[in-house]
Amino acid sequence: MGNDEGAERDGRPLAAGLARKVPVQQRSREKYERILDCAAELIAARGDAFTMSDIVEASGVAFGSLYQYFPDRSAVIGTLAERYNALGRACVEAELGGLRREADLHGVLCRIVDGYHRMFLDHPVMRDIWLASQGDRMLQALDAEDGAWLAGRLADAVAPLLPEAGRHRATPFAALTMVLIAAAVRDAISRDPNEAADMLALFKAMLPRDLAFAGAPA
Repeated sequence: MGNDEGAERDGRPLAAGLARKVPVQQRSREKYERILDCAAELIAARGDAFTMSDIVEASGVAFGSLYQYFPDRSAVIGTLAERYNALGRACVEAELGGLRREADLHGVLCRIVDGYHRMFLDHPVMRDIWLASQGDRMLQALDAEDGAWLAGRLADAVAPLLPEAGRHRATPFAALTMVLIAAAVRDAISRDPNEAADMLALFKAMLPRDLAFAGAPA
């Protein structure tokens, strides 16, 4: 790839509506990162109440350079969201590696909850980015795509542990489980730390300890 040509993400071109291109030259890359850092600070301070002009003012990057990389504000927020989504995917991937038998299920799911919660605590702007994306259909679709990816990975890990007749249940089970985990963690980070710990402890106690759902009526 030459100089500042558009990059690919996971072997695919950048999704429409996100960053137009990701620079590789050092000076351009530094400018690109400064834009994202300033946007994250604006989101943390104002939620979605900021403009491209605010990014220009905060970063010192000219309008031309800003629009060279990002067509609009949604693309900036979406690029930040994708970065943190990658952290979440790595967290889930690492824990799913320990799901080798049915007895591992509850512990793995609990560790995914703890890992997600710790990630939000370590990166508080993640909650602000998520909240800022709720009024934007493109960004909601990005969040849904990430949730579907996570659910797919969980389904892939669970399916081999199920009897053949019940493997079709792995997909809905995984989708519902990941939705509930995301909701529980996002609720917890809005609470007092002690209350959040109690709520998450209760939630983890409710997570499945076996794969009995596979034998339930369709």
